[in-house]
Amino acid sequence: MPRVIVIGGGQSGIAAAKALLELGARPLVLEAGAEATGSWPHYYDSLKLFTPAWFNALPGAAMPGDPNRYPTRAEVADYLRGCAERLDCEIRTGHRVTSVTRDAGGFLVRTEHGAELTGTSVVAATGVFANPHRPELPALAGYTGAVRHAADYRSPQQFAGQRVVVVGAGNSAVQIAVELAERAEVTLATRKPIQYATNQPIPGDSRFWSALSAAARLPLGPLLGHGAIPVVDIAGYKEAIDAGEPDRRDMFTAADGTSLRWPDGTTEHVDTVVLATGYRPALDYLRPLGALDEAGRPRQRNGISRTHPGLTFVGLEHQRTILSGTMHGAGRDARHVARRLTARRR
Repeated sequence: MPRVIVIGGGQSGIAAAKALLELGARPLVLEAGAEATGSWPHYYDSLKLFTPAWFNALPGAAMPGDPNRYPTRAEVADYLRGCAERLDCEIRTGHRVTSVTRDAGGFLVRTEHGAELTGTSVVAATGVFANPHRPELPALAGYTGAVRHAADYRSPQQFAGQRVVVVGAGNSAVQIAVELAERAEVTLATRKPIQYATNQPIPGDSRFWSALSAAARLPLGPLLGHGAIPVVDIAGYKEAIDAGEPDRRDMFTAADGTSLRWPDGTTEHVDTVVLATGYRPALDYLRPLGALDEAGRPRQRNGISRTHPGLTFVGLEHQRTILSGTMHGAGRDARHVARRLTARRR
């Protein structure tokens, strides 16, 4: 019987399995996709990490190539693929978990194809990409144009010549809007002015990253809540937006057909609204266990379930530090969780 079942074979699941192996556990990794790369192959084509390669390497597994570059989506997927191949444990792909319940020996994990697996412990490491957040926007109630989430965005070619409004003020919203502005007429609609981490693009060897890494060692994530992370400018995004390519406006106030109304009372036709409004944890398989609250958030502290001993989490935003939802944070959090789980076995 597997001692620890890791649900998810992306960055968080690989980090968890690696940390468990280092402490003598024998994890079994269940990945819904065809390979252990998580959601990285499914993000938009031009995506680059907003942090340098050296900053994102999992513990003991440096990213190949220039450590100060900002890796692309494909490079991250290749990196995780290599990490998975080097893990000395079983990884079962094509195993989407549908439920986790209590079992006499610990937990019973069921997959969509009917497999039943038991383990004394479970690490929920399924990330967020499968659960895009589409907030209620009353101003969109009467809109009949296309509405897409950033999870569905791939490249600007599909929007060439269109009038597009991107909703959001985070890193992905800014990167997508700037890229789209090369092929379409684009507005970035936000509730508040965009907050930037710095006023200039940050090079990969900047001391900024060392300072951020040090700050991310502190278990302050739960105390800081889930506020927006300032935009990290790695390619002149602020300059482009300040120049109006794209322009930034306060959020639209109403819609009628394919027209949006702006706060100044003007209206205009808009072909597509892109919601770059983030994601929420993809943990529905834990509902039968009763490990989530009414809003679907896990009842946990620092990655350890408050309700079910032996259930842990890796990859949740702010679960332990300010960077818990990133690859940088997942590596550290995985070690914390692994230590707790292996201590239970003794």
